[in-house]
Amino acid sequence: MRNAPTILHLDMDAFYASVEQASKPSLRGKAVIVGGLGPRGVVATASYEARVFGVHSAMPMAQARRLAPNAAYLVPRFGIYRDISEQVMGLLRELSPLVEPLSLDEAFVDLEAGGAAWDDSSARLVGAKLRGDIRAATGLAGSVGLAASKMLAKIASEQAKPDGLVLIEPGTERAMLGPMSVRTLPGVGPATGDQLRRAGIHTVEEIAEAGEDELVRLLGKAHGHALYAMALAHDERPVVAERETKSVSVEDTYDVDIHDRVRVGLEVQRLADRCVRRLRGAGLSGRTIVLKVRRYDFSTLTRSETLRGPTDDPAVVREAAARLLESVDTTGGVRLLGVGVSGLADYTQEDLFAQAAGELGEQQPVEGGEDGAEAVAVARGEEGPGERRWLAGHDVRHAEYGHGWVQGSGLGRVTVRFETPGSAPGRVRTFRVEDPGLAAVEPLPLVEERPGGSGGSRGVARSGGSGAAGASEGAVAGGV
Repeated sequence: MRNAPTILHLDMDAFYASVEQASKPSLRGKAVIVGGLGPRGVVATASYEARVFGVHSAMPMAQARRLAPNAAYLVPRFGIYRDISEQVMGLLRELSPLVEPLSLDEAFVDLEAGGAAWDDSSARLVGAKLRGDIRAATGLAGSVGLAASKMLAKIASEQAKPDGLVLIEPGTERAMLGPMSVRTLPGVGPATGDQLRRAGIHTVEEIAEAGEDELVRLLGKAHGHALYAMALAHDERPVVAERETKSVSVEDTYDVDIHDRVRVGLEVQRLADRCVRRLRGAGLSGRTIVLKVRRYDFSTLTRSETLRGPTDDPAVVREAAARLLESVDTTGGVRLLGVGVSGLADYTQEDLFAQAAGELGEQQPVEGGEDGAEAVAVARGEEGPGERRWLAGHDVRHAEYGHGWVQGSGLGRVTVRFETPGSAPGRVRTFRVEDPGLAAVEPLPLVEERPGGSGGSRGVARSGGSGAAGASEGAVAGGV
């Protein structure tokens, strides 16, 4: 472990929910919950206002609704989350070539490798400036932890939440860790925590006092050695700039089990198209196609087929996935489907059969996003032929009222709040779902550059029309 706090851990605070609050003035300061809205949906992110009611990520959405019935419930908008993440990661890469993203909203940075910091004071200055730069560029808050190792930097950023900065000075690590719960350490989940509790070990200091031999006896050699080292604040893991992608996959969980075999086949084809779009977006191809099926009784089956060479051709992936489905019994219903590609490469081997299929007319991919939002948006079998589907929280524009977002829909009606990131809380209006004046649109930027000004200053977003005037700020639970 180095002798200066030059490992930085950034965690964007309640990222998805914060993006939604920044986009929607009427939701600022309100409880906002983002995730799958069906009966089997789970919470992806809850705003700090929602956490007061006990709502947290990975909680079943039905439970969240019981705890916070008046919160705003929104379907994720992964496109804008990715765009903002790329902005933030760009700021991190200006600090150092060694940036290790963990997710869209979290990353480690080795400041020493970029010459950005070398001691306590320089690291603190870099962290403070980074937080300001992120707020100027995105309008969002990020918490920063600085320490001499990855483990400690992550613990520091947790302590910094929300919207803060914590630096752990070298030499103080043992004293700081000692009284903390064993669950603070990486790799200590509920099962390991219960094992340690039964042995009378509740704090990090008690792990150190128990000794390495006792931990090995309790947890096994590898886990025991690693946990004892962490309790002594030892963590030599480097910041790794590139993580090798081993597979690309997509999957959907369905609100109602699918029994129709034709519908299952169509879902697999749609997932194959989504998977290929993601594969191509990463500049990759793959030679092993994987199908995942979770049946009505929660039993999960996987089937795979390895091709002659790597491909990123949607026709090839669709055909392979369809062949794999033929070997799976879906009698009784299907609750989850997934398609993946592994054996990745950065080149493709042309497939003559795929070329022939393309000449005959390649099937068009389903419109919509390529991530989790599409899981809710497409092919649930609930809407009638040609009926338009409006997702809670997603962006729309009306020919008369301007830009807004879907607050809820159902029974042939869609309710829209007309406001923009820089406007006052907007008015609410309800339309027929087939209203020709209403159209889905891309999200507006959270921060607009002032005319003639430098990037990063928070400009006033253009009003969404007459409907964007100030009105009630009540957050309504959006439904789909």
